Amino acid sequence: MPAGYRVWLAAALVSRFGDAGLYFALGWSASAHGGRAAGEVIFAIVAPRTVLLLIGGAVGDRFGARPIMIVGDAVLLAATVGLAALVPVVGTPLWLLVTAALGLGTVTAFYFPASGTMPHQLVAGDQLPRALALRQAGSGLADLVGGPVGGLLVGVAGLAATAGLDAASYAVVLVALVLVRPTRPPPRTGPGAGRAPLLREAASGVRVALADPVLRAMLLLTAVAAGTVLPTGSLLLPLLVRHHGWHPLVGGLTLGAQSLGGVLVALTVSRLGTRPHAGRVTTFGLMLAAVGIGVLAVAPDPVTAVAAGAVLGVGVALFTSHLAPLMFSSAPDTHLSRVQAVLSIVQSTALVVTTPALGAAAQRFGAPAATGACAVVVLAAAMIAVANPALRRLDTARQVQQTREQPDPDTPEGP
Repeated sequence: MPAGYRVWLAAALVSRFGDAGLYFALGWSASAHGGRAAGEVIFAIVAPRTVLLLIGGAVGDRFGARPIMIVGDAVLLAATVGLAALVPVVGTPLWLLVTAALGLGTVTAFYFPASGTMPHQLVAGDQLPRALALRQAGSGLADLVGGPVGGLLVGVAGLAATAGLDAASYAVVLVALVLVRPTRPPPRTGPGAGRAPLLREAASGVRVALADPVLRAMLLLTAVAAGTVLPTGSLLLPLLVRHHGWHPLVGGLTLGAQSLGGVLVALTVSRLGTRPHAGRVTTFGLMLAAVGIGVLAVAPDPVTAVAAGAVLGVGVALFTSHLAPLMFSSAPDTHLSRVQAVLSIVQSTALVVTTPALGAAAQRFGAPAATGACAVVVLAAAMIAVANPALRRLDTARQVQQTREQPDPDTPEGP
């Protein structure tokens, strides 16, 4: 990996670690005001982020990822320093927690799409799959460690110390962004680009994502994975543990096995690159995830449940590590941030829709039945994707990227 990418990634993972701690601390502080208050704080983060993501993607494509991230980090640094200074004075009233959550949700709506395109700007096309897998592995480790450390810190020193830690992480990223310069030239745009209304440019990102057959297939698979795989760990697994009367530690070990399986796959891909026929490997990963969910649904003992979690983690990591390069290679360079925003919106929307439905299904039919239904849906989606002609034609993500980077000089450039 180029030195610039290593510097940026190390700083980004430090920031992710700090964010994981602060998000837990905000939720913990809000829970002291009751369950409804905790829900309001989480909603204050998610709502503005979801509403503004497309605008954030359009802004990132118009002005460039690095300037947007520098401004965003500076704002987040100031906000977390302010939060750390206010808490010792006023405590943790609900208005302060909601205000902090609204600020985080608004800024990250612009920050996340830009951040998602940075690997594309810092590494060569043939290194992109490995770079994305390395980021995925690091993010998994940061999330795995950041949450518990945040819980320990907020329990010992309070919200102010956790916010101060996150502020320090933003300072690290800000320094890295000032030092690191993109190695790839900015995308070529047509006349008038960047002068259209932002809403029109945001809508253009949706049109591009839906018009391309590969992007369309990837978005649909992402929606299925987000709507079924994510609730398996956050919602259905605790219900399964209670259903069987197991110790809560079983749930933690199962989630840990899932994370460990995912990190190992991501590290392997970061070292060796993606496998040939990336489209097929993506769908195979989804099939493997379906197997893990299915075994979890019928697991007769804790050992089987933990093993199923590991299989699920391996499958999800195969899916995501091969899907991300395909998304990058299929999206036009002029729309990278907007396509990232569309992907995030698809994930959030699917999760918001399916989580209440799965909770209701688990209450009526039982947690094993709801979990088994998720496995069937994921497996069906993977089988349908296998027959998708666009995915069948794809070779490795590296070959696709090289084709994009070496256009035919006789072929006129599109709009």
